[in-house]
Formats: sequence, structure tokens, C-alpha cells
Amino acid sequence: MTKEVWSFIMQAVNMKTPVIFTTLLIEKSPQALPLGAACVASAVKHTEGLKELCDVQLVAFCKEDDDFEPSGKYIVDKLIKHMTRGKDSPAPEKDALPRAIFCFSLFVWNRLILEDAARILRAAGAICIAGGPEVTAAPDTFTTFDRVITGEGEGKVPQVIAELLGIRQAGDDVVSTGSTTAGTGSTTTGTSSTTAGTNSAPTAPARPVANTLSTTASTAGLETFPSPYLDGTLNPAEYGGALWELARGCPFKCSYCYESKGEKKVRHFPRQRLEKELDLFARQKIPQVFVLDPTYNANKKEALELLRMIASKTPDTFYYFEARAEFIDRELARAFTRLNCALQIGLQSSDENVLRLVNRPFNRKVFVRNIGLLNEEGVIFGLDVIYGLPGDSLRGFKESVNFAISLYPNNLELFCLSVLPGTDLYDRAASLHLEYEAKPPYHIIRTDKFTPEDLKRAEKIALACSCFYNQGRAVPWFNTILHALHTPAALFFERFYDWGSQKKKLDLIKNCCDHKTIEILQKDFVREELLAKKKNRLVTAALDIITFNGALSRKTDTGKSESVQLNYPAEYIDSQYALDLDFFVNNVKMKKDNIKI
Repeated sequence: MTKEVWSFIMQAVNMKTPVIFTTLLIEKSPQALPLGAACVASAVKHTEGLKELCDVQLVAFCKEDDDFEPSGKYIVDKLIKHMTRGKDSPAPEKDALPRAIFCFSLFVWNRLILEDAARILRAAGAICIAGGPEVTAAPDTFTTFDRVITGEGEGKVPQVIAELLGIRQAGDDVVSTGSTTAGTGSTTTGTSSTTAGTNSAPTAPARPVANTLSTTASTAGLETFPSPYLDGTLNPAEYGGALWELARGCPFKCSYCYESKGEKKVRHFPRQRLEKELDLFARQKIPQVFVLDPTYNANKKEALELLRMIASKTPDTFYYFEARAEFIDRELARAFTRLNCALQIGLQSSDENVLRLVNRPFNRKVFVRNIGLLNEEGVIFGLDVIYGLPGDSLRGFKESVNFAISLYPNNLELFCLSVLPGTDLYDRAASLHLEYEAKPPYHIIRTDKFTPEDLKRAEKIALACSCFYNQGRAVPWFNTILHALHTPAALFFERFYDWGSQKKKLDLIKNCCDHKTIEILQKDFVREELLAKKKNRLVTAALDIITFNGALSRKTDTGKSESVQLNYPAEYIDSQYALDLDFFVNNVKMKKDNIKI
């Protein structure tokens, strides 16, 4: 970077130290917006003694960007372009960024790229700080950065930046896992020490500053943390919705989760803050909100009160909740119907013995009963299942898929197990016979009961389920087809994937495509399956049911009307008769019916 460009940067930020909070998102959506980085950026903005000296900015990149390249150089080039307000600049040279501080928010999916970016920036003289779930879980593995911050960053990062700017001394209250000595680049992480090359701390501003730091985010109480939505750090409209944090912590200890070693303590954000954020969502007419609280319904009284407040303030916004099935009752299920929402519920496995190995309680009878309440009340919900769990097998995974589908979820998400560093599962991996990838995303490679070939087969089932069932919006009629074919769900998905391979249509199955295209695949496959089972007389009715429900779902999704031609009367297709194809064909006469949805 030339001196002229650096001078331009300094003028642009009015001689303040640039503090850039950045991360790489999987996608640009309300579910994936940079909330963690925004929360810490907001805390720095509200810290007396820093806000006058720092130009705090939030810059997020996305893997779905048209020009995205999976390299650290791409991130650095974009950051420099942002800092120079779009002015063209070559890559930064050594000692070109002596006053810039870059704060990276790291996750499984972006760690390697952001580490690469930090190497380039540090070589140019910048200070690089890392935080986030990936760092908190295994701080000793991060040697690329000047500082690594574990846990909540709102109280820690402002103190570290103040130390770097020379306005306070490092003390015991600075809970940072690293400390950089100017000129030596010695980074201490926990009890280990690694040398990361020569690096200089940012130069302190010329004007005198107080040697004290006053921050509203220096304590553990969530009531002291500023909201990145309310202060404008994060604009939900830019992402088409919001990721809304209600609480932090989890009372459960699922072994595969980052929370597995944390305190069994849940802290809630103040109700006053939540009300103000809801008012903001209402003013901006935010279309959808993903609620961050893994056990939203653990406290029934608070859950009901918040549902009433949501329904009152934002009746037109769609909400997504994570919920535990064991805490659902009739009153709570009915309360969810009073607002536009969907629940996502972790099943993970239908085998109690498998779940016991990962410290996850499961009562099959209670689970079925409570999911039944959601269906009876008409609540939209989805289920999660993990393949590769310790003690599980391909056969067990298929049984879990079959069980899940029998409960009529609106979507079924099938995931490969990741053995995340810093989790209880990571510590017990050897005793549980788990072999996994050394680098992100740390997927299972094999277990004593899951061979690599079994895992590949499970992945095919997951891809087929995502296309046929989830993207294909098949929930209203899927079990009807399974019953007619006498085929379990997992086997059906396997056969669909293999059929797609034979028909050279795997690209359509693996990659997202429009619903009408998926509907064509659904009809072609179901037709061939029925014919192979010599169920020729059921084909027309089956295709009518798929056609009708497909048009209805697209109308619901887009609001656009659609005309369809049916061979059976629509009033019967849209009735209980259609739940059993044999009964339907035996009792409903064919009659051409052209309708407009």
C-alpha cells in the first residue's frame, strides 16, 4: 500500500485508529448475519475512552458473493478497498497498516480463510484479534493472531484495544488468552507460547488521554451489553431479517455442542431491550426473525409472555424458534399458532442408547406425544437428525429417519456429525472410537459402527431428503406415497438418489433448484416406483395429489395464482380421502377438473 493511500485512510477516519470487525458468512440471510461481530463492535462504540479514538466499522463477506474467492487475499483486498472507500490500492506491504486493528469472528466454516487473511495483514503491520465459538473452544490452536479472546467479547475486546492504544495497563480483569509485546510478536495463548513474527502495536494518539477506561460492557450481566440493532451497528433490513438473541447459555450438556463444557446457566437479555428491538423490527417491517435461544420453551411462563408480546408488536413477521419437544404442552403449542412461526426441534436420533452416549436425554413416548400436539394445533415444525453419532450405525440412522418422517415434520434436516474441538465429544473421541477430520468442518470419517462407505450412503440420503422432501415441500402427501409403496422413508430417499444418478439428474438433486423443477423429478420418480410395484392404477391419483399440493405451496410462497389440470375433483384431493391412495382410487371417480389456486 502506498503512503498516499494510507494518508487517504487516515483522513477518511479523521486520524482515528481504524478498528475493523469482520467475518465470512455462509450466506447473506437473517439466519447468517454477523451478529457476534456486531455485538462486540457495538460494545467498543459504547466504551468511554475508546469511542473518541477509534473508527469502528463492521465489514462482513459472504461465500455467496458473485466475486467470492476462497482465499485470505480476497478478504484482505476487500477490506483495504472498504477502508479506502473504494479507491484502488495494491496489496498492503510490510508496515503499511501500523495503526489498524482487525477483529475476526471465527466459525468452523471460515477459520482457514480468515487465518490466511490475518497472516497477510500482520505482515503489513496490522494487529489481528480473533474471537468466536471456534476460538473459545480451542484457543491454543490459534497461533496466527496477535490476540485471541475466549468467551463473550463485549467486555474483553474493549479492554484489549485500550491496552493496545496505551490508555490502560493489562490487568487480571483483561480476560484475554494472548498478549502481544510490541516489536517481538510473542503471542501467549494459555500456557503455550508461539512466535508469530515481528509486529508492532498501534501507535497511541498524540493528544493526551486518561489512563482509565469506562465501559458499559465490562461486566458479565447481559443488561450492560448494548444492542447492535438499536445503535445502528447492524441493519436487519440489509439481510432481509434479523437474528434475535434472547438469552445466552444452555442448561443441557449435549456432548457434540460447544455448550457441553459451559455452566448450566441461562442468562436472559432484559425485557426492556427486547421490547425496543421488537419495536425496531415493527418499524422496519422486518419479514422474518430467527430467534437465538436453544431452549426457548424451557421456562413456560416467560415463553408465553414473550409470544404474546411478539404477536402484539410484530403480527406480520415470521419467526423461527428452536425448541425442546419435552417441554411442549397443549397451552404452549396453541400459543405458537397465534403468530406466524415455525419450530425447529432436535431429535438427533431415535435410539435412546445412542443419545445417552452424547448426554442427551430422550423419552420416545413423550417425544411422540408432544410432537402430536404440534400437529393437532397446526404448528409448523422441523426435526434435526445427525448421522455418525457414537454407537450409531447406518441401519440405526435409517430408523431415525423413518421415525422422524412418521411424525410429519415440515422439514427434516440431516447432518453429518462434527467433532468440534473443545467439546466433551472431542475429549472422549478416542474412547468412543471416533475418527474425524483434523481441519474444519471436523466431520466424522469413521466410527466402530459407521464405515466410510456407510457415511457416504448416509450423505446421499441427506441430499435426497433435502431435495425431495424439504425443497420439494412434500410433507402433505409424502407418507401417503410411502404407504402406497410399502417403502420406508430412508429406503425411498436412497432409491431416489440412485434413480437420479441413473437418469443423470444428480446435479438437480444436489443443488438447489426451483420448486417446479423438483416437482417434475418427484412425479417422474413416483410414477416409476408405482409402476415397478405394479400399482399402475394409483399413478394418476398420486400425480394429481402432487400437482395440487405443489401449486398450493407455490401460491403460499409467492402469492401468485396458478391454474392446474386435474383428473380427479379437487375437493377430494384436498380431503382426508387422499391420505390413503388405495381408498381414494376405490371410492373417488375420475373427473377432469381445471382449477385456479
